[in-house]
Amino acid sequence: MAKPRSTYICQMCGNITPRWAGRCEACGEWNTIAEEVASSGVGGGPKAAVSSGRPVELVTLSGESEDAIRIVSGNGELDRVLGGGFVMGSAILVGGDPGIGKSTLLLQAAAALARQGKRVVYISGEEAIAQVRLRAARLGVADAAVELASETHVETILATIEEGEAPDLVIIDSIQTCWTERVESAPGTVTQVRTSAQALTRFAKKTGAAVVLVGHVTKDGQIAGPRVVEHMVDAVLYFEGDTSLTYRILRGVKNRYGATDEIGVFEMAGSGLREVPNPSALFLDQRDSGAAGSAVFAGVEGTRPVLVEIQALVAPSPLGTPRRAVVGWDSARLSMVLAVLETRCGVRIGANDIYLNVAGGLKVNEPAADLAVAAALISSLTNAPLPADAVYFGEIGLSGGVRPVVHANLRIREAAKLGFGSVHTARLGKADNAEGVLVHEFSALAELVGRIAANRQPQTGGDDGEA
Repeated sequence: MAKPRSTYICQMCGNITPRWAGRCEACGEWNTIAEEVASSGVGGGPKAAVSSGRPVELVTLSGESEDAIRIVSGNGELDRVLGGGFVMGSAILVGGDPGIGKSTLLLQAAAALARQGKRVVYISGEEAIAQVRLRAARLGVADAAVELASETHVETILATIEEGEAPDLVIIDSIQTCWTERVESAPGTVTQVRTSAQALTRFAKKTGAAVVLVGHVTKDGQIAGPRVVEHMVDAVLYFEGDTSLTYRILRGVKNRYGATDEIGVFEMAGSGLREVPNPSALFLDQRDSGAAGSAVFAGVEGTRPVLVEIQALVAPSPLGTPRRAVVGWDSARLSMVLAVLETRCGVRIGANDIYLNVAGGLKVNEPAADLAVAAALISSLTNAPLPADAVYFGEIGLSGGVRPVVHANLRIREAAKLGFGSVHTARLGKADNAEGVLVHEFSALAELVGRIAANRQPQTGGDDGEA
C-alpha cells in the first residue's frame, strides 16, 4: 500500500510547501507551517480518473433577471449592513474578537426571524445546548422557535438541516470548530476550514438558505484561516469595538448584494445588543467642546454620514525619539500630516510626543480625516480651542494643499442636522450648502493653521511651536 502523501501548509495564509520550514515564505510568519495528509476529497490533489463533467448552456448578458430575495430580520442596523436583509442562498462570514457580541447578535436575529415564522437553525460548535439556552433566557428570546443543536461534524450538520422543510437561515458558530471526513487534518487547520466552508456554501446555493459562518480572528484582527474562505462567501462582516466600552460597530468589508464599508452601530446592554439609529449623537455625547486638541470630523461610512471627535495631545518629549501613539487612525497617515505641517506650514511639531485618538472606538480609514487631524494637532500645540460648532473634513496633499472629498453635501447636511454652525473644508465650487451652516473653504493648509494659531492662548511651559 502506498504511503499517504504529506504536504506542509501555513496555518495563517494557506501557502503549500513541499517541506517544513520555520518561516512561511508567503506571509513571513514564524512557526505556522504544519504537516497535513493530502486527500482525494475537496481541496485535495487532482484525481487521475476521467472527469464526469457535462456541458452547460451558455447565455448572453441581456435577458431577464430576478432581484435577490431577502428576509428582513427587523434589526435596522444589521439589515443596513447586509444591504436590506439576509439574501436567500447567500453565505455570510462574521468575524470579531472573543466576547465582542457575535453570538449575541446572531441569536437575537435568529429569534426575530423565527418569530416571523421562518425556519431558523442554530448550530453551536463551541458551546453546549445548555449554555446557548442560558444566553437566550438572558436576552429574553427563549420563547422563539429556533432549532438548536451542538455539533461540529459537517456531514452530520448537513444531514440534520436537510431533513424536512428547507431552512431559511442557518447559523454555524463557529467554522473553526467544524471538521469533515473529506480531509484528514485536525479541526481549525487551513484545509479543514476551507473544505468545511466550501461544503456549507454549496448547501446554501443548492437549497436557497442563508448560511452565516462565525469566524475567529487573529491577533491582527483578521479572520483566521485561509483568505480563500472570504472569497467563497458573498458577504464578510467584522464586529469591531472595545470590550470595555458599551457600543459595538458591525462593518461590512465585502457584500455582493449591497454597499461595502457600511456600518451598523449597537449598544451593549444587559438584555443584549440594541441598535443605535443616530451614531453621531452617540460618538459626540461626551465631547469636551472647550478643550484644546478636540476637532469634529464629518466622515462617511458606506452610505451613512457619521460625525466623530478627533482628539490630539501634543506634549514636550523628554526622549530623544518622540512617542507617536495612534488609536483608530492610520499611523502612516499621521506621519504624513506631521511632515506637511513641518515642511509646508513651518510648524515645529516633530520634536513633541503626539497622541491621537478617535473617540468612541470607531476606526477611520478616510483620507478626508486629514484636515480634522491637522486642526486637532495645531489646536493642542498652540493651546487654542477650536469653535464648538465647527466641523472639519478634507484631504491634505504633500504640497500643503487641501483637496475636496466625495459626499461633501452629505457631510454638511449631517453637521447641520446635529446643530453645527460652521464647516471647514477644501474649496468645493458649487455645493448644496445646508441652511444655517457657514462653509469656510481653504485651498492651502497654511490658511487653516494661521486661523487656529490666531486664537492661541498662553501656555505654562514647553515648546508651543510656530505657525
